[in-house]
Amino acid sequence: MVVSRHCGAGVLFLLLTSLLSAPVLAGEEGEAAAMEWREQRLERLTAPFGWLSLVALEFLADGAWDVGSAADNPVRLPSGPDRWGTVIVEGPQAWFEPESGAEVWLEEDAPVPSRLELVVGGDDPATRVHAGTGWFEIARRGDRLVLRARDSEAATRREFQGLDYFDFNADWLVEARWEPHPEDATIPIADVLGELRDQPNPGRAVFEFEGQQYRLEALAADEQLFFIFADRTSGRSTYGLGRFLYSSLPEGGRVELDFNRAYNPPCAFNAYTTCPLPPPENRLDVPVEAGELRYRGSGGVRPEDLSG
Repeated sequence: MVVSRHCGAGVLFLLLTSLLSAPVLAGEEGEAAAMEWREQRLERLTAPFGWLSLVALEFLADGAWDVGSAADNPVRLPSGPDRWGTVIVEGPQAWFEPESGAEVWLEEDAPVPSRLELVVGGDDPATRVHAGTGWFEIARRGDRLVLRARDSEAATRREFQGLDYFDFNADWLVEARWEPHPEDATIPIADVLGELRDQPNPGRAVFEFEGQQYRLEALAADEQLFFIFADRTSGRSTYGLGRFLYSSLPEGGRVELDFNRAYNPPCAFNAYTTCPLPPPENRLDVPVEAGELRYRGSGGVRPEDLSG
């Protein structure tokens, strides 16, 4: 078992998918590339405002919502003034009115005006309101608005216990046949909140392992493919809600899949996330003993929390 420990990587939070789908290499060169990938994975995860820093995910109905570190706020954040101010929601729009005298600011330390219309995350970057060691923004989940907050001093980040992996397994570096779907094909993908959305489904990867054939439906992800899968290790040695895997786009009707780079979704580490779940087609009847193991710490979404 390979164990990676927490490191104070001061990199910006950015899902660098070009790294997640780096070219697959064979032999000792392939193992070295996988080890480098793991270090990059750790840096992204432990960045000051990476997935470990999430501290709030509050769905907001129409009305006024006080935000701050005091216990009596409807939306409580771990740092900053007792009351940062008030978020006002009217349908698809939101505004923020800062508390008088509260030390809150926008990007590049710009002061917050007395009433600020917030850009809701989507086509344009969301407005971020900062205080203490964190910030919040407003995003859209379906037809609802949600306040999402991050804090670099979140307990899930400060108490992070590292990443564990299976030993590198060259048998799980596979070349799959690519079966394209029609250009407008979609597949329904559920998330941990129970919401179901159709996602672009460009095709499937078909491969053999120990004489048996398996299929994985792919999702489109910019200039690469994205797979969400579960297998016979899920809920045992690996995370119960499945794992993620990226690959490069197909070439010559083939796709390279390196399951040594399979990794846990954010909800394995932090409950304030809305991770997608593996579709039924991607539940493999084989133990994929490669890639990231179940997180030994706490703070994530447990499969039993979603039952009933």
